[in-house]
Amino acid sequence: MTRWPLPEPMRMALEAAAQAAEVGEVPIGAVIVKDGVVIAAAHNTPRADHDPTAHAEVMAIRAAAAALGQARLTGCDLWVTLEPCAMCAGAIVHARLARIYYAASDPKGGAVEHGAKVFDAPGCLHRPEVYSGIGEAEAAELLRGFFRERR
Repeated sequence: MTRWPLPEPMRMALEAAAQAAEVGEVPIGAVIVKDGVVIAAAHNTPRADHDPTAHAEVMAIRAAAAALGQARLTGCDLWVTLEPCAMCAGAIVHARLARIYYAASDPKGGAVEHGAKVFDAPGCLHRPEVYSGIGEAEAAELLRGFFRERR
């Protein structure tokens, strides 16, 4: 566990991830903040929604866009428990999120600092600031526990 308190948005994202696990979804949670105020929180729902695009990040982006009444989330920060995949990184680009804070790295499926490195691609339309490792131990343990129970 961390040696210092987690920022509130990451704590909320971890709570959302735990809720996902409780309903049988892969435990990933996401929170979007604008001007210090949480405007959206979500967790993975692909199984429940029968929607392969219902990742936590996408669900949070949809909720934040609806809350703000606009497609661009300029000035907003995304807090997520796992490094975004290529699909979610693409959604982050199109939403124009300012900053991404993620907990655990995903060497197999991540696309921010691993794999496709979407934000580093020459044709990338927008490059958010990226901060990783905040709440990494907590997020990794949620994921390990979830998959351990299923093996």
